[in-house]
Amino acid sequence: MSVDRTPQDPPTRTVRELPVTLPAAFWAFHQLYHRPYLEYAHLQLGDRRMAGELVHATFMRLAVIWPQMMADANHEAYAWALLKERVAKELLRQGRDVAIVESAAFSRATRAALESVRDQFAELESALGLYAAISRLPERQFDAMVLRFVLDYPTDRAAHIMGVTPATVRSQLRFAKRKLAGELGLTAELAADLGADDDEE
Repeated sequence: MSVDRTPQDPPTRTVRELPVTLPAAFWAFHQLYHRPYLEYAHLQLGDRRMAGELVHATFMRLAVIWPQMMADANHEAYAWALLKERVAKELLRQGRDVAIVESAAFSRATRAALESVRDQFAELESALGLYAAISRLPERQFDAMVLRFVLDYPTDRAAHIMGVTPATVRSQLRFAKRKLAGELGLTAELAADLGADDDEE
């Protein structure tokens, strides 16, 4: 999907300082997608402040082009593409790969802080290999796996964030699981269980 490629707005301006009154639909969109955009960008960049600035700049741009974006048949996909383009440009500017291995593993270890030390390290070690493998997936499979199983969004919510149908997300998850199973050397039974839950069906 093609997105507007004009330069980012000056960082000193805020959305509320734009010289127009933004419609309620924009604020509803902002409320609905700000958190997942921030979590996704943080996972990719490994720096919450940087992710916050990038997501803020993305919404600044969306505010400026709001009428044009809403004319797009799939404005969720348009906005998602714009966010991903900006994340990719930032990673390119820094000359590095996505930080999912470090970011996701740290988050997972934090959530497991009350478990025994031995169990934490065993879980973390296996997770590192999985996150590294996820980071090498094709783009849509990566997004589906990250939103569904790393950030723990339900399939329907992940679909809305990406601007695709739930069936598309489920299809991408199936392809991703097969690829991950092959890369990680899992058996057919373990591959079927990888990230499996009732929400996916």
